[in-house]
Amino acid sequence: MSPSPADPQPPQDPRGVIRDDYMLPELPLDGVPEPVDGRLRVLVVAETYPPDINGSSQFSHRLAQAMAGKGHDVHIAAPRPSKGRTMTRMDGAVTEHRFRSHTAFTYDTFHLCFPWEVRGEISRLMDELRPDVVHIECHYILGRYFAKEAQSRGIRLIGTNHFIPQNIEQYLPLPDPLRRLYRRFSWRDMASVFRRCDVVTAPTPLAVESMRANGFDFPMHALSNGIDAAQYDLKPGEVLPPRDRPTVLFVGRLDPEKHIDVLLRAVASIADRSDVGVEIVGQGGEYDRLAELAQQLGIADRTAFRGFVSDEELRVAYLRADAFCQPGTAELQSLVSLEAMAASSPVLLADARALPHLVDEGVNGWLFPPGDHEQLGRLLLRLLELPEDQRREMGAASRRMVAEHSFSATIDVFEQLYRGVDPDLLLGSWPQTGPLPIVPPASGPGSGD
Repeated sequence: MSPSPADPQPPQDPRGVIRDDYMLPELPLDGVPEPVDGRLRVLVVAETYPPDINGSSQFSHRLAQAMAGKGHDVHIAAPRPSKGRTMTRMDGAVTEHRFRSHTAFTYDTFHLCFPWEVRGEISRLMDELRPDVVHIECHYILGRYFAKEAQSRGIRLIGTNHFIPQNIEQYLPLPDPLRRLYRRFSWRDMASVFRRCDVVTAPTPLAVESMRANGFDFPMHALSNGIDAAQYDLKPGEVLPPRDRPTVLFVGRLDPEKHIDVLLRAVASIADRSDVGVEIVGQGGEYDRLAELAQQLGIADRTAFRGFVSDEELRVAYLRADAFCQPGTAELQSLVSLEAMAASSPVLLADARALPHLVDEGVNGWLFPPGDHEQLGRLLLRLLELPEDQRREMGAASRRMVAEHSFSATIDVFEQLYRGVDPDLLLGSWPQTGPLPIVPPASGPGSGD
């Protein structure tokens, strides 16, 4: 039984602590058999991957598991989340290749690989695996060098961008003029990596437009990360644990760009509703500051910092919440908002980046000006004071909107892109809500478009 937000509980890894046993068991890579019967050998390159908690890592994990579920031979290349040499482990049917890494000096929940330590290992892994397709999820060190190796070998290369410079620049101890310089350089550098790809995607049309506005002068396609809404249905006979207070939920990293302080201040601002609780699921470097702020605001007794939770615990948290709030301002899609909507939750989202396209105002929730905790508080009060049947209808509207973001459709698209299908034949009418056309590839993997 999951604790309610009012229950005292110790935080579980709220600062992003990595379990010592996460990387075990280690397996040797002593020869790799060839895929048979039309299976593809897929190498997904992820700069962030579980146990990291963010939309990009979760998408990469779900993509890998789904492709393995379709019978493909799937490999992950990602930084090791703890100290140690490069190694290989199994996660179900997916083979993980974890490269030696180091904690980023300005961002202690992110791990970076140094080129001089991993470049040779990347080349050797490519020689060993001989993948049919490489799918990079970012332009950092691993994405950059795997892209070069794939291009030089004539291997089909797919790129998906989950990044904008604002995700990182706030962590850089630089004056504003240097931050602006970093931003221009970052966009240019990003474009130079993704230009190598046969196909480039981003999670939303807005993300694609942002890339075009910043120097991406080659074809790109919007393709949602997708969500399996059925995972958030009540199971037969399932009864959710009762709540002892109305609860607003946040899920994500406890990092500055998420602006969780805005949510805490909003709840504290509702003077005549001292019964409203906050549930925060996630970990990150802002935990100490946020816990102290909750104390200062007088809401610590109704604020639950859950830290890292299991997939099932997260599912229950979504289903139990009266509302979901995403105050972040650097979201290219916001997978957690889609998950909350799949769980039939009304949403209160910052009017920033990709979040507005998830809200039909007054129908499934409301938008609020970024950073405006007073307006967020008013909207939260407005939502909680609606009759229960109206709140349920808002949640049902959220669930209907999620139909535009079918995870199975997303996976079907990527599988066909891996096989060499022209993306214009697949993505001319995104978002996809039904079965995709099966288009025979014009060429096999590795031959480009």
